[in-house]
Amino acid sequence: MHTQFSTFSSLGLSEATLQAIGKRGFETPTAIQSAAIPLLLASGKDLVGQAQTGTGKTAAFGIPLLETISLKGKHPQAVILVPTRELAVQTVQELNSLQEKHRLNILPVYGGQPIHGQIKALQKGIHILVGTPGRVLDHLNRGTLRTDNVSHVVLDEADEMLNRGFIEDIELILNDMPKERRTFLFSATMPKRILHLAGNYMGERDEISISQNVGDAHLTDQSAIVVHEQDKLEALTRLIDIHPEFYGLIFCRTKADTDRVAAALQAKGYAAEALHGDISQSQREAILKNFRDRNTAALVATDVASRGLDISDLTHVINYALPQDTDSYLHRIGRTGRAGKKGTAVSLVTPSEARKLSYYQHVLKLPIQHTKVPQISGVIAAKRETMQANIHKILQEQRHLKFLDIASSLAQQGDPVDIIASLLAHTSQDSLIASSYREIRHASGDSKHRGKKNNNRRYFAEKRKYHGKRTRRSKNSS
Repeated sequence: MHTQFSTFSSLGLSEATLQAIGKRGFETPTAIQSAAIPLLLASGKDLVGQAQTGTGKTAAFGIPLLETISLKGKHPQAVILVPTRELAVQTVQELNSLQEKHRLNILPVYGGQPIHGQIKALQKGIHILVGTPGRVLDHLNRGTLRTDNVSHVVLDEADEMLNRGFIEDIELILNDMPKERRTFLFSATMPKRILHLAGNYMGERDEISISQNVGDAHLTDQSAIVVHEQDKLEALTRLIDIHPEFYGLIFCRTKADTDRVAAALQAKGYAAEALHGDISQSQREAILKNFRDRNTAALVATDVASRGLDISDLTHVINYALPQDTDSYLHRIGRTGRAGKKGTAVSLVTPSEARKLSYYQHVLKLPIQHTKVPQISGVIAAKRETMQANIHKILQEQRHLKFLDIASSLAQQGDPVDIIASLLAHTSQDSLIASSYREIRHASGDSKHRGKKNNNRRYFAEKRKYHGKRTRRSKNSS
């Protein structure tokens, strides 16, 4: 059991670091920061930490590195391995924001970027290297990365690096690092291959687990709607329509599903894009920029593709398909309802999935409310309200002035009320007419839909998996 600290000042940090943290607006350490920072500063051991994306892992290992690394020397003292180019850049930005005067030189290296610029930066001298495994290995093979002074190696999002096939590269990199080093491994889940990696390449170590951080999940209003598979898209569009400020992640099970759902939303006029593992790095960056800039309101993603994302102020997480286990459920809904703000998570559940959701609710002891698909009348009312609000905003911002000549011409041709109504009919494209909506058949999650043996097998497999995790965690914390 690890001591929980309520303030950063109680973690034993320098005044310069505390000032940088204060400027970031951080008031209290997250669970992973409270558990990891004192161990990394004091124990001298390696560390295995289990925590979801968005829980503050970068600061958890970054703050101790910034406190420990010397300004002397031109060769890297720490190497941080991350699964994606985007996470490399994000990690460097985070670390720079946590040091008061950017005294340490931190370099990101990744594929898709000219290597010669990276070589020049390495020759000039750096203190911390953050990179993807392939590019770091490339520098090692070229002899452009010297590891003599490396005292710390960090593996961040280790399970995602496993999913992307980087484990062999990581093993080659670790073999090239000094034996007298400290290794920190962070992962949202702990598959056998990751545990095997830790056993082979890490020494005496501390272990902490924040993966079942159910307390944070209570910041998210959770609900479930039982609906037939063929009605899910209609239910999804109604959920978006009923919330004009919708800005969320929509989780699908497969790459094909993300493409299909995103394309269907686009065809209906929604600002949506798909994100999955087959998308190139340049496409991924463009998609994420659109989403962060809010040019895209709905990002349809697989679990793997969404790992490493840190998007603020999401209003919704939609489970278009249920995840495979409780950890993944928590990981998904934890993307909204952060930093004390309320969020909303909605699961669209087929009748055959109802038992799995009930099991998640039982295990996690979370208040998941069962609701119904928004009624057509409610959707139309929300759209009418949004339309009127948009018109008032245009008037206030005087964006209508450039069209006054057309308006004057139209006003001379008929009744102004009729003309406004015809313009609304043109822009709304029948979205305010009830007959334009497809009826959704009633669906229930009663037992007659759950009798298939394969569903029962998945249910009990999940149950055994969870209780096995509980047993291991109890041993680790004792």
